[in-house]
Amino acid sequence: MDFSNDLVILSGPILRKVSCRQMTIWLATSQPVDIQLELKVGEQAVQSYLLTDPTKPYCQTISAAEHCYFQLINVPFEQDLPQDTWVQYQLYFKSNASRADNKTWQALDELVEGIYYPNQDTLGFVIKSRLDKILHGSCRKPHHDCPDGLTFADDYLKNHIEELDNWPAVLMLSGDQIYADDVSMPTLIAIHRLIKKLNWKNEPFIQANLADSSQLQQSSEYYNHRELVLPQDKVGGQVKKLLFNSVKKPIFTSDNAHNHLISLDEVLTMYLLVWSPEAWHYTSLTMPDNILAQEQPSYLEQQKRVEAFKSGLHQIRRMMAHLPCAMIFDDHDVTDDWNLTASWEKVAYQNDFSRRILGNALIGYFICQGWGNAPENFPDEFITLTQKIFNRLGKDEHELLIKKLLKFDSWNYAWPTQPKLLVLDTRTQRWQSISKPDKPSGLMDWEALTELQQSLLEHEAVVLVSPAPIFGVKLIEAVQQVFTWFGKPLMVDAENWMAHKGAAYYLLNLFRHPKTPQRFVILSGDVHYSFASKVSLKGRKNSPSVWQITSSGLKNTFPENLLNWLDRLNRWLYAPWSPLNWFTKRKHMRVDPIKPNLASKGERLLNHAGIGLVELDKTGEPIKIAQLIENGQAIEFPLNKSTQDKSK
Repeated sequence: MDFSNDLVILSGPILRKVSCRQMTIWLATSQPVDIQLELKVGEQAVQSYLLTDPTKPYCQTISAAEHCYFQLINVPFEQDLPQDTWVQYQLYFKSNASRADNKTWQALDELVEGIYYPNQDTLGFVIKSRLDKILHGSCRKPHHDCPDGLTFADDYLKNHIEELDNWPAVLMLSGDQIYADDVSMPTLIAIHRLIKKLNWKNEPFIQANLADSSQLQQSSEYYNHRELVLPQDKVGGQVKKLLFNSVKKPIFTSDNAHNHLISLDEVLTMYLLVWSPEAWHYTSLTMPDNILAQEQPSYLEQQKRVEAFKSGLHQIRRMMAHLPCAMIFDDHDVTDDWNLTASWEKVAYQNDFSRRILGNALIGYFICQGWGNAPENFPDEFITLTQKIFNRLGKDEHELLIKKLLKFDSWNYAWPTQPKLLVLDTRTQRWQSISKPDKPSGLMDWEALTELQQSLLEHEAVVLVSPAPIFGVKLIEAVQQVFTWFGKPLMVDAENWMAHKGAAYYLLNLFRHPKTPQRFVILSGDVHYSFASKVSLKGRKNSPSVWQITSSGLKNTFPENLLNWLDRLNRWLYAPWSPLNWFTKRKHMRVDPIKPNLASKGERLLNHAGIGLVELDKTGEPIKIAQLIENGQAIEFPLNKSTQDKSK
């Protein structure tokens, strides 16, 4: 199937930042379009907005390829939309071809199937007066052998479509929305087939073993063997030292980098394929004839898993069109061990090819994720420059945009909810160890932590999103510390808040500050298992209430036997009476893990793909913590005193 004159909604619409005064929607289309938005509340008259009106440009468009246009709708309202009320909305489209033929507007449901929930004839959303229910999760790898937790979020919405009190306020995706560094061969082949249909322009490379992006699509040697062409730069003696510290290679340290995304068209096409079923109509997972015999069994197994992933995408699209979606990157959105150490950064950014690979992933994040989180953070020059690069891929404009994005310091953001939703950038503002550049960097530097402290002042409660848990599993952090002592932090992803003394103590002191919130709910992902803990300050009567709630992964899990042993050993070695607690940076804090209600043998760590659900009371205190799994089931972390575990 080829693109014709018919308009195709390639991905979306995805509801992004929404408030009483603002509505943001992201989508991708196959043609330039005029878009009309209609809003209706109850029996009120319909409010209509022509989003491409030149006098009020509510829609920004980035033309990426002949048949790929990214759209960000950002409408400011003159009058507040009501809270805690169902707001209906509808989108209408008219493409260039339609304008030429004087065709009428096409409603969204004429272009995509199954976008409405049962017994509904429009899209809709609710602006909650309180951040009372949050769906959250991270780590969604399409070819992992487990269900997709985002489909369980859609099941939840379908079951509560007429119960506004049970409607979530937000979907928080706390990292690894794509795995740019771990792509299955069937998915990469599907990406390349779609790239040809979209008709992307060619991207030349510098300081690389291949000339341009077209070579990536023309030879089987670039499937399952990309670690051979990924850059291994030579920056004096630094590379030898870093090579000793890494798993296999000096820059791209993922064990699964056999199909690491490289070109910008690969990154952006990957986004089209993970959020919506429509683009899949123009590509396939069928195994090519030139796949080596020894690789065919693995290909067929991965193909089966990705086919299962595809089957749930109509649910994902529907859910994300009805629920405000907040997002933040973690490492796999760009590459494994992204900015983990100062040495890694030095080698990665001094090599033209590796900087391009990292920059392309960051451009993809900007267009498909960051842009909708906080449109006001991105100056018009970013959009203008981004448009220019698609006409001159690989040229000076491309390098300039990457340079600007690498220096950009406003990936973090806050949404004006009650309590405040504060999302941290723990990847690009790292506290480097200058004296020992091979040691893990702090997840945020002194300036970023100072800014965080200022943003917390005078708030009674806050929902803080940190991609990596602030209060993680002590034994796992200790193992990472041991590997760091031996000079191998990259081998165990030794990036946790406690790995860098300065960042750790500054962060922990935030919870002791008298003017910071008395109630913290910390949402995290990253680790591929889920857990919940209640945290308090030792020896302090009026300790703030701190909750660490981790839901990971959406479509990923931890090795089962290994996690069971780590969980068990952690309970033994760091029991309340253990002197090992005094060797941790959290020795002045009490961390009480909560046992999930369906766990056996005393486990505290839940190894089950799904999506987290947190319910907060009027003060911002959790009253329910659960992991939603298949068949409408929920594994809860009970909050009553009799079921809480009192070990550290």
